[in-house]
Amino acid sequence: MRSQIARLVANEDLNFLLTNRLPRRLATDFVGWFSKIENPIVARSSIALWKFFSDVDLADAAETEFPSMHACFIRQLKPGARPVAEDADVVASPCDAIVGPHGPIEGDTVQQIKDAPYALSDLLGDHAAAEPFEGGTYVTLRLTAGMYHHFHAPHDLAVDQVIYISGDCWNVNPIALKRVERLFCKNERAAIRCRMDDGTPVMLVAVAAVLVASIRLSFLDTARSLRVGGPRSIPVQAHVRKGEEMGYFEHGSTIVMLLPKRFRFAEGIETGTRVRAGQALFVRTDDRDTAEG
Repeated sequence: MRSQIARLVANEDLNFLLTNRLPRRLATDFVGWFSKIENPIVARSSIALWKFFSDVDLADAAETEFPSMHACFIRQLKPGARPVAEDADVVASPCDAIVGPHGPIEGDTVQQIKDAPYALSDLLGDHAAAEPFEGGTYVTLRLTAGMYHHFHAPHDLAVDQVIYISGDCWNVNPIALKRVERLFCKNERAAIRCRMDDGTPVMLVAVAAVLVASIRLSFLDTARSLRVGGPRSIPVQAHVRKGEEMGYFEHGSTIVMLLPKRFRFAEGIETGTRVRAGQALFVRTDDRDTAEG
């Protein structure tokens, strides 16, 4: 039955209809509310249904029982489950993800999918914020619904600013990315502006998606969704060590990561690759090398 349902949902027209043509915000708010119900019957049945439709692996979860589906969504892992590449020249993956479009940043432009460009200045809501990354490199990291939903510092970082931009909650799967132009620039998102100890700029853009869409930042306030307070620029004075938690999504979503020149992709990083938080994603190089895409 599961394989039959999977084939049915793989139909692009049906998938897009079911995940995007429903009242997205209403459905997202409802699932967000429902997922937090702490009732054993509701929790177990909803988690079982979620596991049936998603590729969920709880083998490395710190807990085996959850009071709600929400608690399972935002589960912590066993200590040591995500070892971090410690080399100072390595920039680690901030999250478990599937690698999507990636490569050199052409001026102000990157790709949502092949031949579907969007402007970084639109994504970040600020042209000045995009300037340090012109000629640099980017990677799109898609967190599926069943994955571990926390994201971590890819390097030792100082966090200087969060630009929160309210927006829609389109699905961020490949089917939607092919059909909705500039989707990442339309969805709710948080651009986290950071720098390494030597001043190298790093940008992590957390993009929310349909169903339980919410972004929580550990260095700010996880008691409230970032959505509370509306669009704004938040000055930050925080330091995070490589591998330290920076925040989490309350469902699968996407992180777009930006780096300036002098970084190349680590060996084996290509479209469709599954990576884990802490795994080598970029390697610092010299000015003679260019990012591989």
